[in-house]
Amino acid sequence: MATITLKGNEIHTNGELPATGSQAPDFKLVDAELGDKGLADYAGQKKLLNIVPSLDTPVCATSTRKFNEAAAGQDNVVMLVISADLPFAMGRFCSAENIDKVVPLSMMRSRDFAKDYGVLIEDGPLAGITARAIVILDENDKVVYTELVPEIGQEPDYDKALAAL
Repeated sequence: MATITLKGNEIHTNGELPATGSQAPDFKLVDAELGDKGLADYAGQKKLLNIVPSLDTPVCATSTRKFNEAAAGQDNVVMLVISADLPFAMGRFCSAENIDKVVPLSMMRSRDFAKDYGVLIEDGPLAGITARAIVILDENDKVVYTELVPEIGQEPDYDKALAAL
């Protein structure tokens, strides 16, 4: 269990982020066409997992925009934004914001991803969705970088995350 804050008030996740050097847990998330996606769908690519509570918040929207801009200069990298938002809402956001390089994925069918990655918020007003975190995987799905953002209202460390790619 990790402790983070929401506007300075302590809340807790169900576990810890995967350890650096470990094999990333596989997942089943939902894409814009309502298809299931897992690690195998991005085989051979480095992966940046931008895990956010909801794209319908300013910080989540900002991080998605920034990673979309950064994706333009990356080769063999897929940037995924993962949230509890429905694929339809994620699609509207991406369309309105001209987000075309980040792949939005939804936990709409299951919270297993959040549980397996240790980011499921267990208490407080955001219980049931994810903490803000970054997980970077190499081409073989080994964890090379993680960041659990300590205050949900803060942005992740973009420079460190992009340097880890």
